[in-house]
Amino acid sequence: MVRFAVTVACWALVSPPAFAHAFLDGAVPRVGSEIPAAPAEVVLHFTQGVEPDFSKIAVQDAGGASVTTGAPHSAGDPTHFAVALKKLSPGVYTVIWHVTSVDTHKTQGKFHFTVTQ
Repeated sequence: MVRFAVTVACWALVSPPAFAHAFLDGAVPRVGSEIPAAPAEVVLHFTQGVEPDFSKIAVQDAGGASVTTGAPHSAGDPTHFAVALKKLSPGVYTVIWHVTSVDTHKTQGKFHFTVTQ
Protein backbone atom coordinates (compact mmCIF):
# COMPACT_ATOMS: atom_id res chain seq x y z
CA MET A 1 0.00 0.00 0.00
CA VAL A 2 2.84 2.39 0.83
CA ARG A 3 4.55 1.58 -2.45
CA PHE A 4 1.31 2.48 -4.34
CA ALA A 5 1.01 5.81 -2.49
CA VAL A 6 4.63 6.67 -3.27
CA THR A 7 4.14 5.80 -6.95
CA VAL A 8 1.03 7.98 -7.22
CA ALA A 9 2.81 10.86 -5.46
CA CYS A 10 5.77 10.62 -7.87
CA TRP A 11 3.47 10.66 -10.90
CA ALA A 12 1.72 13.72 -9.56
CA LEU A 13 5.04 15.52 -9.22
CA VAL A 14 6.26 14.80 -12.75
CA SER A 15 2.97 15.07 -14.64
CA PRO A 16 2.34 18.35 -16.46
CA PRO A 17 -0.66 20.32 -15.22
CA ALA A 18 -3.89 19.74 -17.13
CA PHE A 19 -5.85 22.83 -18.02
CA ALA A 20 -9.48 22.01 -18.52
CA HIS A 21 -10.74 25.26 -20.00
CA ALA A 22 -9.69 28.18 -22.17
CA PHE A 23 -9.77 31.11 -19.73
CA LEU A 24 -9.37 34.71 -20.87
CA ASP A 25 -5.74 35.64 -20.26
CA GLY A 26 -5.77 39.12 -21.82
CA ALA A 27 -7.32 41.27 -24.48
CA VAL A 28 -6.56 44.13 -26.87
CA PRO A 29 -8.02 46.55 -25.97
CA ARG A 30 -7.45 45.60 -22.33
CA VAL A 31 -10.36 44.66 -20.10
CA GLY A 32 -11.85 47.82 -18.58
CA SER A 33 -9.47 50.12 -20.43
CA GLU A 34 -10.00 53.66 -21.70
CA ILE A 35 -8.30 54.16 -25.04
CA PRO A 36 -7.90 57.38 -27.03
CA ALA A 37 -8.29 55.85 -30.50
CA ALA A 38 -10.78 53.29 -31.78
CA PRO A 39 -9.27 49.85 -32.45
CA ALA A 40 -9.72 48.10 -35.80
CA GLU A 41 -10.31 44.78 -34.04
CA VAL A 42 -10.66 43.08 -30.68
CA VAL A 43 -8.16 40.29 -29.98
CA LEU A 44 -8.73 37.91 -27.07
CA HIS A 45 -5.87 35.84 -25.61
CA PHE A 46 -6.79 32.54 -23.93
CA THR A 47 -4.88 30.12 -21.71
CA GLN A 48 -5.57 27.31 -24.19
CA GLY A 49 -6.34 27.03 -27.89
CA VAL A 50 -9.92 27.63 -29.00
CA GLU A 51 -12.00 26.09 -31.78
CA PRO A 52 -13.01 29.02 -34.06
CA ASP A 53 -15.93 27.12 -35.61
CA PHE A 54 -17.53 26.69 -32.19
CA SER A 55 -16.63 30.06 -30.65
CA LYS A 56 -18.02 33.60 -30.91
CA ILE A 57 -17.12 37.19 -30.10
CA ALA A 58 -19.75 39.92 -30.14
CA VAL A 59 -18.96 43.60 -29.61
CA GLN A 60 -21.82 45.97 -28.90
CA ASP A 61 -22.18 49.71 -28.43
CA ALA A 62 -23.98 51.24 -25.42
CA GLY A 63 -27.33 50.73 -27.18
CA GLY A 64 -26.70 47.03 -27.79
CA ALA A 65 -26.06 47.33 -31.54
CA SER A 66 -23.37 45.12 -33.06
CA VAL A 67 -20.18 46.91 -34.15
CA THR A 68 -18.37 43.90 -35.62
CA THR A 69 -17.68 43.18 -39.25
CA GLY A 70 -17.08 39.65 -40.48
CA ALA A 71 -16.76 36.48 -38.49
CA PRO A 72 -14.44 35.93 -35.52
CA HIS A 73 -11.24 34.14 -36.50
CA SER A 74 -7.96 32.77 -35.16
CA ALA A 75 -5.32 35.46 -34.96
CA GLY A 76 -2.11 33.67 -35.90
CA ASP A 77 -2.08 31.41 -32.84
CA PRO A 78 -4.73 28.95 -31.60
CA THR A 79 -4.88 30.84 -28.28
CA HIS A 80 -5.65 34.18 -29.99
CA PHE A 81 -9.17 34.83 -31.26
CA ALA A 82 -10.20 38.09 -32.95
CA VAL A 83 -13.00 39.98 -34.67
CA ALA A 84 -12.84 43.08 -36.88
CA LEU A 85 -14.76 46.21 -35.88
CA LYS A 86 -16.65 48.92 -37.71
CA LYS A 87 -15.35 52.47 -37.26
CA LEU A 88 -16.12 53.23 -33.61
CA SER A 89 -17.23 56.55 -32.17
CA PRO A 90 -16.33 57.62 -28.64
CA GLY A 91 -18.28 55.59 -26.11
CA VAL A 92 -18.46 52.43 -24.03
CA TYR A 93 -18.35 49.05 -25.80
CA THR A 94 -19.10 45.59 -24.47
CA VAL A 95 -17.23 42.48 -25.61
CA ILE A 96 -19.18 39.24 -25.10
CA TRP A 97 -17.40 35.98 -25.80
CA HIS A 98 -18.26 32.27 -25.80
CA VAL A 99 -15.46 29.86 -26.66
CA THR A 100 -14.98 26.14 -26.93
CA SER A 101 -11.43 25.07 -26.12
CA VAL A 102 -9.51 22.47 -28.08
CA ASP A 103 -10.41 19.96 -25.34
CA THR A 104 -14.13 20.79 -25.92
CA HIS A 105 -14.76 22.66 -22.66
CA LYS A 106 -16.81 25.86 -22.93
CA THR A 107 -16.21 29.19 -21.20
CA GLN A 108 -17.78 32.59 -21.57
CA GLY A 109 -17.51 36.11 -20.30
CA LYS A 110 -17.82 39.77 -21.07
CA PHE A 111 -16.00 43.02 -20.42
CA HIS A 112 -16.11 46.70 -21.36
CA PHE A 113 -13.68 49.15 -22.89
CA THR A 114 -14.14 52.85 -23.58
CA VAL A 115 -13.06 54.87 -26.62
CA THR A 116 -12.47 58.45 -25.44
CA GLN A 117 -11.94 60.32 -28.74
